[in-house]
Amino acid sequence: MMQQTFDFETLTGVIEAAKAAAKRYRELTGKPLGITGEIGEVLTANLLGLDLSDARQPWYDAIGSDDRRVQIKSRCVLPNTKPGQRVGQIRFDHEWDTVALILMNEDFEPIEVWEARRERIQEELAKPGSKSRNERGALGVSKFKSIAEMRWPPSGR
Repeated sequence: MMQQTFDFETLTGVIEAAKAAAKRYRELTGKPLGITGEIGEVLTANLLGLDLSDARQPWYDAIGSDDRRVQIKSRCVLPNTKPGQRVGQIRFDHEWDTVALILMNEDFEPIEVWEARRERIQEELAKPGSKSRNERGALGVSKFKSIAEMRWPPSGR
């Protein structure tokens, strides 16, 4: 499958406008606009130097210079958010190598990016005890961070 390359400078203006619209929508309605994933994909690809995959490609969202196939999951951490947020469903019936989780603040600005290998995620999801973890393929954010490596911000920042 051919990879599209995106000019991040051009996308930056679009992403900034989308962030403003999503923030205003949340202020007016108290609900998310539903574009957190798309914003997170672009930000993560830019921060980690990844190439975004074609739209609606079901296996992974980006590819690294080392050819690793990366699923990108995005979460906004709002003030007064209850602990226990979950990473979106992770499925193993497709080919991918890692999952990157970007955590953003209420302004959709990146806080952290974590990345975990497929094997570590599979091991964690196979552990007995949690219906959402075992049946739905969903890990809590704190559990994901415990098996992942912080990729951004770079150490020393």
